Amino acid sequence: MKHTFYITALLLGMFLFTQLVGIFVAHRYTPEIIQVIDASGNVTNITSYNLPSWVEPPQDIKPHNVLIVIPIAIAIAVSLMFILMKYNAEILLRLWFFAVVALALGITLNAFALSIQNSEIITLIIAIPIAYIKIFKRNIIVHNITELAIYPGIAAIFIPILNLWTVILLLILISLYDMYAVWHAGFMQKMAKYQIQKLKVFSGFFVPYMGRRQKEKLASLRKQNTKKNLEKKVKVSVAILGGGDVVFPIILAGVVLMTLGLMQAIIISLGATAALAGLFWLSKKGHFYPAMPFITAGCLVALGIAFLI
Repeated sequence: MKHTFYITALLLGMFLFTQLVGIFVAHRYTPEIIQVIDASGNVTNITSYNLPSWVEPPQDIKPHNVLIVIPIAIAIAVSLMFILMKYNAEILLRLWFFAVVALALGITLNAFALSIQNSEIITLIIAIPIAYIKIFKRNIIVHNITELAIYPGIAAIFIPILNLWTVILLLILISLYDMYAVWHAGFMQKMAKYQIQKLKVFSGFFVPYMGRRQKEKLASLRKQNTKKNLEKKVKVSVAILGGGDVVFPIILAGVVLMTLGLMQAIIISLGATAALAGLFWLSKKGHFYPAMPFITAGCLVALGIAFLI
């Protein structure tokens, strides 16, 4: 096991909790078909996505078009990030992260406040200072708590414009990309390292901790109580899980919720969590693993079970 049992359980708990929040948010933003009759008596079906107006998808978008757009958007985003990393454009990267976090938090918070008048504006006003603290004032607790709400908000944008087959293909494509990025090109590790060391912000769960040996070393230094020893630094281990590994199973669970029902959506979340637990159990210290292939496999097995119910 790569991390301690406690840290592994904490990551899995955060992952599952976020999946369940994602299902709730998806339910709150369930699209509605509204029939509009014009002066000539013609009936037009209009889809109301119930999302905040600033992220409302276009009416004529098709699921197969989204399947093309998302991978292209990811490729552009990764390329842009590497360009900004090359020129150390940390301010621009932080502003980019800030905008995404504020919008995603606003979407999730709004799902809990739909019955309140002007909820879109109110929740965005609440989300902006939280996003500022997360991005510009480093705090581990704030970082991880906000991560629980960010990915349901991001997923809510894509769930209503995808169908079951397109989201399955999307998961497979993302898994292939993840394997290439981690095992072959290695740029996923470079991005994570840059975010943690330079930006002091990571797009995903981030849990620093000390193992038994590290704690013993720290205790020994404190016992000696010399100025030189107190100034020494003790290396801290870090457990991370990328945001993409969290958001994509939420998207599948949300689409399954719309297609098959609540119980089946929960099964998807449990399957993804079980697969991630298996990866954590088999992983070894000092090695990097692409999580999406394992999570996708767990999701597909869970989807097969869901179809049988």
